[in-house]
Amino acid sequence: MPLKSFFSFFILFVSVFVYSQESSKKIKGDNDLKLSALPYYSFGKGIGITSPDSLYQLNIRFRMQNRLSFLNNEDGDSGYDAQIKRLRLRFDGYVGSPKILYAIQLSFAPGDVGEIVEGENLNIIRDAVVIYRPNKHWNFSFGHTKLPGNRQRVNSSGALQLTDRTINNAKFTVDRDFGMQIHNINEDENRFSYNFKGAVSTGEGRNVTNKVDKGVALTGKVELFPLGAFLRDGTSFEGDIVREKKPKLFLSGAFQHNNNAQRTQGQLGKYLYEKRTMNSVLLDLMLKYNGWAIMSSYMSRTTPKNAITFNPDDVTQIQYVYVGHGMDYQLSYCFPSNYEIIGRYSTQKVGEDIEKLTPNTNEISLGVTKYFWQHTFKLQSEVNLDRLYFYNGTSKNKWYVRFQVEI
Repeated sequence: MPLKSFFSFFILFVSVFVYSQESSKKIKGDNDLKLSALPYYSFGKGIGITSPDSLYQLNIRFRMQNRLSFLNNEDGDSGYDAQIKRLRLRFDGYVGSPKILYAIQLSFAPGDVGEIVEGENLNIIRDAVVIYRPNKHWNFSFGHTKLPGNRQRVNSSGALQLTDRTINNAKFTVDRDFGMQIHNINEDENRFSYNFKGAVSTGEGRNVTNKVDKGVALTGKVELFPLGAFLRDGTSFEGDIVREKKPKLFLSGAFQHNNNAQRTQGQLGKYLYEKRTMNSVLLDLMLKYNGWAIMSSYMSRTTPKNAITFNPDDVTQIQYVYVGHGMDYQLSYCFPSNYEIIGRYSTQKVGEDIEKLTPNTNEISLGVTKYFWQHTFKLQSEVNLDRLYFYNGTSKNKWYVRFQVEI
């Protein structure tokens, strides 16, 4: 069944592609680089190079996050952690025509690349995708990039109000994958708007080359703007730093069916001892007006079979699908002085299959951010408390205080 779905999607992809070539109107020659498959926040366009005949364009950007944290774990080690959390280079532009675009993003920080394991890939590639954009309403992409999942994951980590994403995003998100995507974009700032996005991908995550794959992941997403689209593509960054003059509301729902997934979190996590099919539901709400921003999200993952898998050679060794659900709530206000205060509360409840193996969690975060050049250059401070609730009735606290420079 997944194979038939793959070929059906491929035929649809080719048909719409050809139709769009025949029916599209001439688009603006200047490439605005607003790619729906890779939304990110950029105050400018980076360093750009365009060939004299205008048949080639290259834009170069970099991004780094330097952070210092003090961590305290109840019944565990406490101390400080200083690191380059993210260090990335991004190249994008077009070749031959502004309708044919590309985007490449490479990561170099240890946390991005991951632990070096003998026999496995050194994973510096985050995005490598070719995009055909016949007009402002259609994007067709092929390659490796983010799937159309929950809002906070699709947003760049450089466009967050706090220093990191939520606990639910860490466990229930759908992440980068290799495949094909079709996006239908219909945004207008002055009237009801909507977007439809779909993807067929491997379901195995970033650049997996050493595992034979028999399943595919099918992802679909609907985005609604009841009061019109946000200023400056405002769903791509957190907080109302542009101070919307009218209330703007964003609602979205995404679903993924990941057939025969090999990892504990679909595109992320450790490898399972037995493949599992996973279903993910991702719902988002965002409201912005005059410096205020409210955001909320719901995420869940389920599997038809038992979530726990056993090593056939040693049944004492297990890996499990991280099933369960969670809610995030976030409120912020950005002052005219470009100081911002942020509060976030998250709850996470694991599924019955794994409740004896991992705790439920509540998280509270409070932050203050100073924007010097919107999200392009900012100073962030945050205090975070996680309270873990175990199956045997005990609980434990973890907290940290963090300072971060984003540029």
